[in-house]
Amino acid sequence: MTYESAAGFAQTWGTVGFVALFVMVLIYALNPRKKDEFDTAAHLPLEKD
Repeated sequence: MTYESAAGFAQTWGTVGFVALFVMVLIYALNPRKKDEFDTAAHLPLEKD
């Protein structure tokens, strides 16, 4: 395996992997079932002890 072929493989599949990870994070963050959990977490800094 030459450097050029390894670099091409890493660039292609690295990009695909990061795009897939980004899509999974978006699905998790925009999931309507998580809204209450995220709202609670967003208000934690504003609560007094």
